Amino acid sequence: MSDGELIGSYIVPVHPHTVLAPEQNEGWGRLRAAYDAAAQRIKESEADLLIIYSTTWPSIIGHQIIADPNPEWVMVDHDFHELGSIPYSFNIDEKFAHAWNEANEKRGLKSRTVAYHGFPIDVGSVVALKLLNPDNAIPAVIVSSNVYANRAETTVLAKACMDVVKATGRKAIAITAMSLSNRMFTKPIEPKDDRIHSLKDDEWNRKILELLGEGRLEDVGQLSRTIHRQIRVNKVVAFKPMWWLSGMNSNRNNLTGEVLAYEALHGAGGAVVHLDPTPSGTGDIEYDEDDVEYFAGERNVLDGDQFETQDIESLKVEVPLGKPQKNGPALWEPTESKDSVNSEAAPKPVGAYPHARRVGDLLYLSGVGPRQPGTNAIPGGPIHDGDGKPLNYDIKAQTQAVVDNITRILEEAGGTINDVLDVTSFLVDMDRDFQGYNEVWAETLGQVGPTRTTLAIRALPTPIAVEMKVIAKAPKTE
Repeated sequence: MSDGELIGSYIVPVHPHTVLAPEQNEGWGRLRAAYDAAAQRIKESEADLLIIYSTTWPSIIGHQIIADPNPEWVMVDHDFHELGSIPYSFNIDEKFAHAWNEANEKRGLKSRTVAYHGFPIDVGSVVALKLLNPDNAIPAVIVSSNVYANRAETTVLAKACMDVVKATGRKAIAITAMSLSNRMFTKPIEPKDDRIHSLKDDEWNRKILELLGEGRLEDVGQLSRTIHRQIRVNKVVAFKPMWWLSGMNSNRNNLTGEVLAYEALHGAGGAVVHLDPTPSGTGDIEYDEDDVEYFAGERNVLDGDQFETQDIESLKVEVPLGKPQKNGPALWEPTESKDSVNSEAAPKPVGAYPHARRVGDLLYLSGVGPRQPGTNAIPGGPIHDGDGKPLNYDIKAQTQAVVDNITRILEEAGGTINDVLDVTSFLVDMDRDFQGYNEVWAETLGQVGPTRTTLAIRALPTPIAVEMKVIAKAPKTE
């Protein structure tokens, strides 16, 4: 028997929309079309095994592997049950599952097989197998994602799998069922309104896909901790599949990559990506991880670093110097810390502070003015020129812009303007501006019903007439 090999890898989204409702949104339809294209490629590759690593099957005690030769059930997604149900009947390679379990144990991993009727297959695996292997022609195996596993453990899991692939002479396809960004809308939305939840998430999603399109899988694996800190979602399990997939591909950085689709799925980022083992010619990198062959069992859980996403430097608050402006104080990058919330869609601060901070069930927003992100323009005009000469301005336009900025910051945190509980407003000219400000309030925040205090002050740091300090409910995180 010839040595087996990995003949391809795919990254696919986990949400059921691509199976149950692709016609309801153009983006969902494009993801479905990409899924279908991937299924055709897999069929033409003559693969004889599909290996699924799914982030929607979390495990606590080691890794678990489906070994029931024919799991049958009906999957109903916990969050999107209104879309309907997905009956399934899968063809599982039980011999490979047991062999992988044994290979895991030989390499020091805690592992076990699951082989009883009625065990529910997770949504990511169901979606992937229903669309990539619709006629069950290719046997599959499914492994869980351990929520505590670090990169070393995840890499050893991949090496153990490849031990069996090579020993059994299989032509295998590795599939990671995962989202990119994971922040989802916390309330129902109309399909037409779906979009990536935040600009920061979209920026990182596109950077990841740029690297994957160049076949630079190991680059993505090594960037995963940085990406996790930047997008500020406490769900590092989303990047474990990148570690696993890189391990399955011998931590190569010169694959041939192609992004077949990238779209929003209820706020999260979903993509279909094909990684072919054919060398792309992309320059390789120095592999700066420990090349672990045997897992010794140490995850540094008691050190508070079980996800390998933080070190001493990452716990420090970054305070970049402010950039001078022609009019008004310097603009600063918002400070980053564990609980901060910052939005690219909000104006830069005028000092070393974040746009907002999450404390328990509450969000505390720094003072929000009407300045616009990027241009620093003031809707309705500034209250004075660079020499301090008073100018005519529109208080209604400024007030509306303040509310819009508040909305953007709350959306970055996963909430909406309806989460506002308390507002302290500051007006530079109470006599002139209270009426116009009060009218806009009635049309916007007044509909939400927060408590309010309005204060007259002498001046604000920039030439604006109004600023608001907000306390809001913090949306629940995943």
